[in-house]
Amino acid sequence: MIHSFLKPLHQLGTFVLQLGHGLGGYLIFTYNATVQIFYPRFRGKLVVQQMEFIGAKSFMIVTLASFIVGAVFGIQFGDVFSLFGAESLIGAAASYTLSKELGPVLTSFLVAGRAGSAMTAEIATMKVNDQIDALRVSAVDPIGYLASPRLIASCLVMPILVGYFVFFGVLSSYLVSTALFDIDPGVFFEKIRWSNKSKNIIEGLQKAVLFGFLFSSVSCYLGFSTEGGAKGVGRSTTTAVVISLIFTLLLDFFVSYIQVTYL
Repeated sequence: MIHSFLKPLHQLGTFVLQLGHGLGGYLIFTYNATVQIFYPRFRGKLVVQQMEFIGAKSFMIVTLASFIVGAVFGIQFGDVFSLFGAESLIGAAASYTLSKELGPVLTSFLVAGRAGSAMTAEIATMKVNDQIDALRVSAVDPIGYLASPRLIASCLVMPILVGYFVFFGVLSSYLVSTALFDIDPGVFFEKIRWSNKSKNIIEGLQKAVLFGFLFSSVSCYLGFSTEGGAKGVGRSTTTAVVISLIFTLLLDFFVSYIQVTYL
């Protein structure tokens, strides 16, 4: 009886200890990777390579997703606003929502799923094959060589990708609005100018930088923490994507609250 009563407490305590261990390890890893960014031996070539991998190779999927999301927004907003005779507000609603909220979040989801998982798989494979230990033997800091360029590249390319997402999403919404709801193009863009200020766009880009740093640091940390051979690589890759998505939503909540309340 006593054993069955204490078992849930034991499981809870184990979970809390594992959570604290993982969070502490992540914070220490992130600190070391951030410090290495300002290390005198800056690896610009690696940063450019990662920018090409994370940014340029994600462009097509981001563009496709933005067109679909913008078109859906145009249809759904048009259907709702038509009840009040306010179809002209489709552009205002779509641009505001995309630039301030859904643009950064959805872009982060897409890039984390494509590039973040690849980061984890690559570093995890190096870890289980002892290639990271070989870097240490060669007097190369593996965190500065593998993680820091990815963190820099993610923070640099995410605002660009979010800008593309917002642009093509609004363009798609415009095409749907003019084709299905007969919205005058001048009215469409005038409502955007009236409702969506530069502050909203800047706040969306700020989120993009934070989300880029988040998913890249999580992906690299789990790659460095991988154990258990090929099975461990798959487990770490899946965990990296899931954690990145969940914590992106949590971070989005707190950043949105700060932006609305204090900025």
